[in-house]
Amino acid sequence: MQRTLWTDRKFNFDFPVGLFPNIIERLRGTPARLKEMTSTLTEKEAEYKPGNKWSIKEQIGHLGDLEALHEGRINDFLLRKESLRPADMTNAATNTAKHNTSSLADLIHNFASKRIIFVSRLEQLSDEIHEVKSLHPRLKVLMRPVDIAYFTSEHDDHHLTSIRELMK
Repeated sequence: MQRTLWTDRKFNFDFPVGLFPNIIERLRGTPARLKEMTSTLTEKEAEYKPGNKWSIKEQIGHLGDLEALHEGRINDFLLRKESLRPADMTNAATNTAKHNTSSLADLIHNFASKRIIFVSRLEQLSDEIHEVKSLHPRLKVLMRPVDIAYFTSEHDDHHLTSIRELMK
């Protein structure tokens, strides 16, 4: 089966805000899932780069790199911006970060530290802010904070799946 590219994914955000606690739990659990998935890997195995694809370390580093975008999008909601800030679709931060020079433990710890802040900020949003909608610049759909949380959890799963494929 050919896996759908992340950039080809379409999303329908018609679920109730009441799913927020479930979605937050997915976000909160990603670092633990990463740690468990990679617990038997050597550093060298985690640095393997097939073709022009990212290594496992780069996949994890990328998740950490994107936490700044997620934080910024929370700010966009708080400021009631019409559009959310765009992602850098060239992934320059990840491509220049040299994540393969870091240990797996450090990459996961860095990501986990940033994710705790993101989850905490989401949980502190008022009911009023949870109803704010802003345009996602690439998808061209209006999104609420719960939708960004869901979108981020789907992106996490995309990279967890990429890591699982690299481990085969």
